[in-house]
Amino acid sequence: MKITDIKVTSFSLGKLEKPYWNSIIRSTSRGFSRVDVYTDEGVVGMAPGGDRSRHVIEGRLKDLLVGEDPLRTDYLWQKMYMGGWRKPVAKGDHIGAMSAVDNALWDLRGKALGQPVWRMVGGAQSRVRSYAAGGYYQDGKGLKELCAEMETYVKMGYKAVKMKVGWSGVTLREDTARVEAVRKAIGPDVDLMVDANNAWDAITAIKFARMVEEYEPYWFEEPVHADDFRGGAQVCAALDMPVATGENEFTRWGFRDLIEAQAADIIQADPGICGGISEWIKIASMASAYHLNMAPHGGEHLGAVCVAAVSNGLVTETYPLHQEHMWEFMQRAQFEDGDIVMSDRPGLGIVWDEAAIERRLAKA
Repeated sequence: MKITDIKVTSFSLGKLEKPYWNSIIRSTSRGFSRVDVYTDEGVVGMAPGGDRSRHVIEGRLKDLLVGEDPLRTDYLWQKMYMGGWRKPVAKGDHIGAMSAVDNALWDLRGKALGQPVWRMVGGAQSRVRSYAAGGYYQDGKGLKELCAEMETYVKMGYKAVKMKVGWSGVTLREDTARVEAVRKAIGPDVDLMVDANNAWDAITAIKFARMVEEYEPYWFEEPVHADDFRGGAQVCAALDMPVATGENEFTRWGFRDLIEAQAADIIQADPGICGGISEWIKIASMASAYHLNMAPHGGEHLGAVCVAAVSNGLVTETYPLHQEHMWEFMQRAQFEDGDIVMSDRPGLGIVWDEAAIERRLAKA
């Protein structure tokens, strides 16, 4: 079997009627993107992502991979990495492009071998815990509306939810009131994560954490800037609650430095960013040597595959109200009693609605 082509399918889904934001990023529109890897035997690997790095995927990476055997996992990863300029250029763009292609290659391998990827790369868990990510800032969204959103997730069956903190438009005291209100709304038995998206320095992060610790956050996510390992270590050392971070880190070498700095208690490598599933598994293995759990950032389809593969997989992130536009094009993972039940379908297990994708492309 040989790789014959690599393509990115993408289109805009238009502007949001009501934009929402975290401490650093304002979401104003939505879109769809997917990477397809084709072979001479008709097997096609597909994975979400690729739009932001389309020129890299359909250019340099395609040139490197066409004609190669798609089953040579580590060889292809190294070829993409060594042939991609590495650190002298925008590291994130190239590693992100590699991630999307690597994930599509895993889907291809699973289909070729008739096995689900989560089982092929470890198979440690047949169902994985999940949480609903939301609680963004939004015009007209006060405490009542925030609590109603989080209560909706609980009614859906989630036993863990996540909300945003850290936006400069509110004070620490106001953010504390938001956390207090949500805790009261969801009750004591639902886990509550708080996510600052790199909002603060270590001193401010520690101060805020102590203001909300009585509401028992399950974890404190990205309290400091992504490159502030020293500050992250300060926060970890000062608090009883776990610090989760890593969604903005790349490759096993970046996570080596993060872990050795003792700047994280829970590792949030994103398989769509960190180097793909191939690299995510290496990062998880390294984390296990330090007795650290993995809780990937990103959507449920890739995240669940990764968490299910390893014994130190903790929980999978989902976006039930902020990625509902995607369910037009891909079937949701099977959800049961707060968990994602892993599929036996070969590859990544994603069921795509090709007719819906074609209709959207025709309108683009």
